[in-house]
Amino acid sequence: MTESFPTTRPSGCPFDPAPEYAGYRRTEAPAKVSTPAGVDAYVISRYDDVRTLLRDRRLSSRLAPSDHVVPDADLDREAESGSILQVDGDAHKRLRRMLATEFAVKRMEAMRPWIGEIVDDRITGLLASGGPVDLVQEFALPIPSLVICELLGVPYADRDEFQERSAQLVRVDGWTDEIQRASDELNQYIVSLVLAKQANRSDDLLSRLITRGEDLGTPLSLEELVSIGVTLLIAGHETTANMIALSTLALLRNPAQLELLRSDPSKVPGAVEELLRYLSVVHFGLFRHVTDELTVGPSTIRTGDYLIAALSSANRDETVFPDPDRLDLERQAAAHVAFGFGPHQCIGQQLARVELQEVFTRLFARIPTLRLAVPFDRIDYRENTLVYGVTALPVDWDAPI
Repeated sequence: MTESFPTTRPSGCPFDPAPEYAGYRRTEAPAKVSTPAGVDAYVISRYDDVRTLLRDRRLSSRLAPSDHVVPDADLDREAESGSILQVDGDAHKRLRRMLATEFAVKRMEAMRPWIGEIVDDRITGLLASGGPVDLVQEFALPIPSLVICELLGVPYADRDEFQERSAQLVRVDGWTDEIQRASDELNQYIVSLVLAKQANRSDDLLSRLITRGEDLGTPLSLEELVSIGVTLLIAGHETTANMIALSTLALLRNPAQLELLRSDPSKVPGAVEELLRYLSVVHFGLFRHVTDELTVGPSTIRTGDYLIAALSSANRDETVFPDPDRLDLERQAAAHVAFGFGPHQCIGQQLARVELQEVFTRLFARIPTLRLAVPFDRIDYRENTLVYGVTALPVDWDAPI
């Protein structure tokens, strides 16, 4: 009998992926599972297989990355025109080429001092308010929200509205009227924003995309610009915010590793890579549709079948990362696949790295006594969303003497 696709992390070890993955990795043939979407799919769990298949052109990204865990997902629909997450081939290359300059390493590094100021301002605010506070609402969410608002030219005063709507859109427990309303409202908001940028350009990503498309003779349509705006607005703060909060919790639970970070800030860049590997917040993996027959180990995967590239499993592959279930901030972990791999690898990964590095260079240095304000077993986790994390992180610290 085909087993069900694992969708929950172990209750006693909330930083670990589903335990079933370890068993999947022990066999050459990919496991075949039934998914909440109502179709069977092959789970690609080994690191080398995940990297190989995510760059294979016989796999289509036309479905949303986590459609396999959405109970009423429409798997027969076509890819959304202009969706950089779903279009393939030349259409995808065109969109990615347009965006590549915006997320180049040099541009992201130029933003580092400003991002550092944002982080410092939020820490100053925490210290001024006094604990206990919810680190999610007061620190982890505001930082990437401020950054992505500035990048896109979105008024920061609108952040509460788009955060509320995006929180609905990353749920995977079925499409509801509430989610549809959130989708419609967010799309309409970005439509209004894009129309305003088309009429009056400024120094922001959307304005530059409009101008770049015109200069190249291949202007982006309103639909394409809106899709890019929605995708970046959601992905630009959901993933980083959850990484900030969950990483903080993981470090507080591993005081010896945290002390390494406190004692030597030069370890922060490597530590961020290890935290990305260890936590793998895109915890359901990436859903792909097979467009031409291929082979994985001894198995033949036929045209029309579905695959799930299990990123969290690949990042715990013991043949690549020895003792993979241990958080080791001195590990060489930069080869992880937390951002995916291949042509659809996360285009904003360098921005995420800068944000995380600035947070963990400054947070524990300025608040060295930061600690949980509730018992660890009372922390609640975001199990039913595309991006794993904590719903809240109550923390406290000692007042300076």
